[in-house]
Amino acid sequence: MSVLANKNTRVLVQGITGIQASFHVKRSMDNGTNVVAGTSPQFSEKEHLGVPVFATVQEVVKNMPIDASVLFVPARAVKQAVREAVEAKIKLIVSIAQGVPVHDMLEIKAMLNGSETLMIGPNTPGLITPDEARLGIFPENIHHKGNVGIISRASTLTYEGVIETNLAGLGQSTVIGLGDDMIVGTDYCPLLTHFMEDDETKAIVLIGKADNVYEQMAAEHYAAMTHKKPVIAFVAGETLTYSAPMGYAADIITHGLSSIQDKKKFMKQSGMIVVEQMSQIHTALAELKLL
Repeated sequence: MSVLANKNTRVLVQGITGIQASFHVKRSMDNGTNVVAGTSPQFSEKEHLGVPVFATVQEVVKNMPIDASVLFVPARAVKQAVREAVEAKIKLIVSIAQGVPVHDMLEIKAMLNGSETLMIGPNTPGLITPDEARLGIFPENIHHKGNVGIISRASTLTYEGVIETNLAGLGQSTVIGLGDDMIVGTDYCPLLTHFMEDDETKAIVLIGKADNVYEQMAAEHYAAMTHKKPVIAFVAGETLTYSAPMGYAADIITHGLSSIQDKKKFMKQSGMIVVEQMSQIHTALAELKLL
């Protein structure tokens, strides 16, 4: 099975006619992604890459049902693109753009609260269910269908996590990049729940980083779960200077829980399997005997 997207997911691409969008959407379609429409306000043609193109999301949903939208729009256009998708009640948004202004993300978070929409990103490689759905820019050739879910806050390390699951001979059910920016659409918690409810996912790899408190939130969420699958966790950046406690302002924001050591402690206490290096993930997976 899969989490959030599969071969039946009807995908809209906002900004489909751009150079990067055209390149990546074509690769996604070749990989089996069910792209059914696109938007481009100033595009004069009625079709692009074999799918109809509309001026707005509202026009799209009047003509066909949409399950997910991928945003190939500039950072400063993300807020309006999200607004259109949320108002159209599209359940999943994936935003690729890097550098979305923080005040825009605060408004986007307010839009998402209480809505039917889950947002992945911004500044993410997206989401991929191997051989079924590629919503973003993942290098699809390294992914293989399997039974390990991956959730990552560090985009390039996501690819290393994929390779680690391949080395263990397990492959991936779905891989999700939360996004590298300080404020992202969603955290680990709802995605952990989705993976726990997916029959084919047998274990989860969680890759964290130094900023924010998303990893502590994930640990608390996991500790409170009654139905648990194994979670192997790695937190990047321990050798960097910002992995140390970050001072008074950060202590206020994070309630004093601002170091990587703290994150790892809470993860271990929650029952997660914490590894010290990415290269230990495939060994930890092998020890679970999931095959």
